[in-house]
Amino acid sequence: MTMTSEFRRASRPEEPALSVRQVLTLERVLAGEPEVVAGADGLDRAVRWVHVAEAADVGVMLTGGEMVLTTGVLLAGDEAKQAAYIQSLHRAEAAAVVLGLGRAFPTPPEVMRRAAERCGLPLVVLHRPFPFAELTEEVQSRLVRAKFAAVSLSESVRTSLTALITSGAPLQRLLDEVAQHSGCPVVLTNLAHRVLATAGERPAVDDVLRDWERIARQAGGSEGDGWVRAELGGRGERWGRLLLCGYRGDLATGRLLADRAAEALVLHRMLGGASGRTWEEQSAHGLLTDLASGTVPARHLLPRARAAGLPVNRRTFVPLVVPGAEPERLDRVLRTLGLTGLVAELADGASAVLLSLARDQDAEALTGRLAARLRTPELPDAVVAAADPRTCWDDVPAGLREARHVADAVAGAALDRPAVVRLRDVHLRGLIRLLRDDPQVQSFAERELDGLLCGGGGELLDVLRTYLATGRNKSRTAQLHHVSRPALYRRLEAIQARLGIDLDDFEQAASVHIALLAHDAQQG
Repeated sequence: MTMTSEFRRASRPEEPALSVRQVLTLERVLAGEPEVVAGADGLDRAVRWVHVAEAADVGVMLTGGEMVLTTGVLLAGDEAKQAAYIQSLHRAEAAAVVLGLGRAFPTPPEVMRRAAERCGLPLVVLHRPFPFAELTEEVQSRLVRAKFAAVSLSESVRTSLTALITSGAPLQRLLDEVAQHSGCPVVLTNLAHRVLATAGERPAVDDVLRDWERIARQAGGSEGDGWVRAELGGRGERWGRLLLCGYRGDLATGRLLADRAAEALVLHRMLGGASGRTWEEQSAHGLLTDLASGTVPARHLLPRARAAGLPVNRRTFVPLVVPGAEPERLDRVLRTLGLTGLVAELADGASAVLLSLARDQDAEALTGRLAARLRTPELPDAVVAAADPRTCWDDVPAGLREARHVADAVAGAALDRPAVVRLRDVHLRGLIRLLRDDPQVQSFAERELDGLLCGGGGELLDVLRTYLATGRNKSRTAQLHHVSRPALYRRLEAIQARLGIDLDDFEQAASVHIALLAHDAQQG
């Protein structure tokens, strides 16, 4: 390609186009009995315009992408001119040349056919007389309609996405809107090709993600076969890509759609989105939420996890929940320890972590190191709720739910908790947390504690909680409440009087302890 043609192509704006093949299937063209005699491999070239020209030097009048119509009257009898004519069209990057037989050439000229075949330029002959004006009118009107439709689509997309951003819609809602307009899977990635979010029909999206790494690197270098991309960034810095995967419209319209979507996504990111989370955090949150909820089978989420950069082949998965820890801090600790995993903030202020370890790594030891790193002078009681390691991906959802349950059970638990807490450590407290929404359990708790729940017994309830949590250790309870032992005895006597129980009786004390655990669980 010459420097002139490179400049011509770079400076020409993308417009909706028909392919040569599509033009040849138009009803008006079929009436001329078209035959492709050379350059059949180029029939998918885009026709940007139709130009009727008899001049031998027509190439200088073209800007690329034109279908040239001619009768060849100025070329008859001069084979050198015929070859030069084809070369001129090739240099001008014409889409195709259509030669009407009869006036100058009764049969396809062999010199033009050979020249067109050598340079790959489609040469089409019309065997029946055909008014060129009808063809130009048909193609131009279709191109104008296509351009109008593309502009209309562009404005429709811009309007709908702007309305969503204004209303504070989340990223996923914007991508769903783009997928609806494009009719194909939409994938948002960072510059390392890791998938941050997807939209579109689930089976089609899963097909795209199943072999994502190979597909993404191919799509990152070129467009074609329905793959359209738009770069995301601002202020001279790129930080992501939007891909339309398998778009069935023409490439120019797809680029227009992708560009409008990219503009909206950049604006959405600059404004911080509805949740305040980064796209990476939203991606991890969505995946871990879907895994833990069980609404989507784990096997269906495997391509999504792999595309998000989580190693999944022959790995050990460790589901964790860390109450009160910020995702950014957990990410830093994971990087410091050289661990790979997803981190997401949960609704209750805790963060979920899904570690992906090699099979020969010690899951328990690494979880302990993670917990030790989280315990600082500022957070001396930081705790990691850990599920048992899973070697099968299908078992990960149950593991995440187990870790959530353990974290819930240790909330408000006794002092001096270990850095890592597992299901075997939560005992009765864990069971009560599971049953806290049962009406009969709620009724039991209210009945057992009625004497303290009514009439300003809040301080006595705190003393009872500490006394039972310390194993009925009077010295420790007095110390924690900063009172003398005689003062503590008076308060314990008041508790027993209000509840009508004897705290030295194991069964009665156990009953009240269970009721208190249920009450605390119901209070959140």
